[in-house]
Amino acid sequence: MFSKTAKTDPVEAKPSMLKIDNPSPAPSGATDAGARKPKVATLVAENMTIEGGIIGDGELHVDGVVRGDLKVAKLTIGETGCVEGSIMSETVENRGRVIGTITAKQVRLYASAYVDGDITHEQLAMEIGAFFQGRSLKFQRPAGAAGATAPTVSLPKPDAEPKAMA
Repeated sequence: MFSKTAKTDPVEAKPSMLKIDNPSPAPSGATDAGARKPKVATLVAENMTIEGGIIGDGELHVDGVVRGDLKVAKLTIGETGCVEGSIMSETVENRGRVIGTITAKQVRLYASAYVDGDITHEQLAMEIGAFFQGRSLKFQRPAGAAGATAPTVSLPKPDAEPKAMA
């Protein structure tokens, strides 16, 4: 009438790498055609420091310190957050400190933001009080690729010979 099921060791059941950007499993009885739950943002708390890069296709909220490069879909840096490294993202909202370059389609610097580095963007918004030291570079799309999904960055080429000043 009853059958025994094999018990699994919880340590063995864990994957060797934890991916935070996987969608949650559907509740029992739900179909794949049903709506997916929104992804929960990963949090680097105020009392945490991460040494090394973070890569993922999810959302990251930083209230602590990250020393390394970030490549995520959406990045939010809180007032106590600090990123020391390059950032690549679709959207960046900054209320904290960034020491390094930012490359994103949309960048928003709030009044408490501090950025020391270049920002490459399609849209840039800054509130009064935000500190920004660096270059603001707008994405340059190729002429025939109006519907391209990935932006390309076009930087000016240095002159082949220095020009003499009169």
